[in-house]
Amino acid sequence: MKITIVYDNSTLREDLKADWGFSALIETKNKRILFDTGASGNILQYNIEKLNISVEEITDVFISHSHFDHTGGLLFVLYSNPDVKIWIPHIFPNLKGANVKTITKPTKLYDGIYSTGVVSHIEHSLCVETKKGILVIVGCAHPRLSKILEIASSFGEVFGIIGGLHSNPPEELKGLKFICSVHCTQYKNQIKKLYPKEFVEGGAGKV
Repeated sequence: MKITIVYDNSTLREDLKADWGFSALIETKNKRILFDTGASGNILQYNIEKLNISVEEITDVFISHSHFDHTGGLLFVLYSNPDVKIWIPHIFPNLKGANVKTITKPTKLYDGIYSTGVVSHIEHSLCVETKKGILVIVGCAHPRLSKILEIASSFGEVFGIIGGLHSNPPEELKGLKFICSVHCTQYKNQIKKLYPKEFVEGGAGKV
């Protein structure tokens, strides 16, 4: 599996643009899933082109929740790839006619790829099987992180997490072997200090 952070508040490359929001491309053996789409379609398009990502080859778009900083580039993706399958936690009025699948409860999307289902009526997260265990990709983790990880653990032992962790207490990450906190993470400095071996610096361009 390969994950490329496409859109984030910070960037690791001078040729990419940073902006408030989050998006990452998850590439598995059979699927290319764009997780969230950032806040701006123009910036998403710019970064995608710089990263040599083909929008036409994206098989799925997974929208964690309806906030603007995670859905702003969705129409750009649909314009470029109108047949892409979109997994959403709530009904989006402007997606009428698109290939939309609404997820409410924990669901197997494909072999080794799952949704936690909507947690606390807010957002759902993506869970992907790896050789090391389940990797959880979150948008903002607005629900308690402990709830998200508890559901994710039903798909297998959770080894790591990537995404925005909002204001979740760093202690709730205890036991994870891989932590890449980006976007809206409030306690990033504390996470670095508590988990120096597990922490991986994120940012647009990180693979």
